[in-house]
Amino acid sequence: MREYEMMVIIDPDLSEGDIGATIEKLKDIIVSDGGEIENIDEWGKRTLAYEIRHKKEGYYVVFYFKGKPTLPDKLRRELRLNPNLMRGMILRRGD
Repeated sequence: MREYEMMVIIDPDLSEGDIGATIEKLKDIIVSDGGEIENIDEWGKRTLAYEIRHKKEGYYVVFYFKGKPTLPDKLRRELRLNPNLMRGMILRRGD
């Protein structure tokens, strides 16, 4: 298993429940594919460097996890299709 780090920016206009559900959905994808979540850092609302979708803030969350080499592709698909996610990036750690 490889080590990964994923940062996502969630729409800040969502309710706390919707933000929590979005985080849970990402956790479920990782765990259902046999991955292990090491840590989740919720940074909260932060000002963006530039506007995304006409918004000046975003809710930042960083996931640290281990998984198979195919797991990032499944997560990238969710990042593209989920309307609650404004941006996301997955990096491989430990190189």
